This record gives sequence, C-alpha cells and structure tokens, in this order.
Amino acid sequence: MSSVTPPLGLLLDVDGPIASPVTRTIAIPSIAADLVALANAGVPVVFNTGRSDEFLQGEVVGPLVEGGLRDEARVFGVCEKGAVWFRITPEGVGDLTVDDSLLVPSQLREQIARLVAEQFADSMFFDDTKRTMVSVEQRTDVDSDHYLGVQPDFDRAVLDLCRTDDIGALWRSERHPAADGSIRYRLDPSIISTDIESVRVGKDLGAERALDLVAATGAVPTLWRTVGDSRGDYAMADWMHGRGFDVAHVDVRPAEGVPEKPYDVLTESGVVNDAAGAVFLRRWAVEHVGA
Repeated sequence: MSSVTPPLGLLLDVDGPIASPVTRTIAIPSIAADLVALANAGVPVVFNTGRSDEFLQGEVVGPLVEGGLRDEARVFGVCEKGAVWFRITPEGVGDLTVDDSLLVPSQLREQIARLVAEQFADSMFFDDTKRTMVSVEQRTDVDSDHYLGVQPDFDRAVLDLCRTDDIGALWRSERHPAADGSIRYRLDPSIISTDIESVRVGKDLGAERALDLVAATGAVPTLWRTVGDSRGDYAMADWMHGRGFDVAHVDVRPAEGVPEKPYDVLTESGVVNDAAGAVFLRRWAVEHVGA
C-alpha cells in the first residue's frame, strides 16, 4: 500500500463520457489508453455508474486489461449507483460486494419484465444483468426520438404497478407514497433508459463507496475530477466538495443545463459525450503522466 499522495483522483460516469451512448462501447481508443496510463502512474480511477458489473466487465474492463493495466493500479467499479462494487485488476473483475438492502422487490422486477415483453419490446429491453435495481433500456436499433416519445408511457405504467403493489415511488416531481406514507423507490429516467431503484442509491452514494475503496488501498488525493453527462452526475462533485476535497466537475453534455455550483464546472466547446471525455482524459494524461 503506497503512502505517496497521488496528484489526482478520477470519479467517472460511464455512459456518455467513457462509453458512447450510441454504441454503448468505448468507441474512442485513446480513452482506454489514457485511463491505463493515468492508473499506472498512480492516479486512482473509479467508475461510478448505474451500469451493472457485467456491463463494465464486457465493455470497460477488457480494454483496460488489454491496454496493460498493472497490479499496483488502483481502479475500481462502483455499479448500480453505489449498490455493487469491486476492484479492477490485470486479471479482470475482483471480488464483488453487493448491498442486498438496496434490492427492488422481486415481484415488481418480474412485473416490469412482463410489461416490457408485452407492451414495449419494440422500443426497449429489460436489462437482466442488474443485481439490485431494475433497468429498462432503449434498443440500439431504435431512433432516440422514438424512444424518448415512448419512455413516459412506460414510466407511467411502472408507477401504476407500484400503486397496485402499494410500493411508494418517486417519478420526476411526482410523489406516490405507500399506504404507510413511505417512499422507498424511485424511477430515474435518462436519455437511454429508466432505472427503478432504491431512493438510497445515487451518484453521491457511489462517491462515498469510491472514497472508501481508495482509502483502503493507499493515500487519498486531495484534488479530484468528477465526470458525467447528466444533472444527476453532479452529486459526485457535491459529495466530494461537501467533504472538503478540491473538486471540479466535467459536464460532457452541458446542453441539459449547467447549474450554479460552489466548485468549477468544466466543459469542452464543440464536442460532447465520449468525444469530450476523450479530450479531458488526454489533457490529464499529458499533465500528470507526460503521456
């Protein structure tokens, strides 16, 4: 365990800044190369994502391992917004930890799977790789505008299931408590999916898990960069800033609106999503590694 304080720490959303929202893969080769260079130079790298561990293993871990990730590199995956976590090594995914207290009820999970199959299969699919949450995602052969047009109908149908099962749920600005007044679950729509999840998960919980993982393996940087493509991703930087870290947030899709924050928000003119993520990773690799 190294006691040398790294110059930088990275807390990264995956969809958007790392994986293309179109192909759902690392489509820009320099992204993997720069991540490996930074990690091998001692920079802790944590993927803080709503994706499953299976997705990370298939689309992110492989390129890092193939790129020459070293044993001493501190790279971690925090999946399902803080519910699942593991270390990434030259052998791939290490021991997996799952917080079972964050599970969506199995009955609701089964009902949503049937709902997709019977009413929405032409535009979306049920992600059966998730361990704690339920995710339904846009099919890659479906136009984005079509999916976004259908998504609210799906979300409303899930709310109806929650009300029938007396499960308290949030959706956008709507609150639908259970009979006992509780709200334990949330529908969280994005541009390519809807997650049905515990209200306790989020990018802030993911950031907390990330810091625990980094601290358990060595010195913790004081300087951090968080990277994401949605308003929800700002919770990473909010959490870090609230605990006294020197943090700036990179927004790779600022058209959604850049909120006023007590820390710097960085954007890249003329490029978005993984193209913007690649620009920042290249910049940091040159600055901190000389790559």
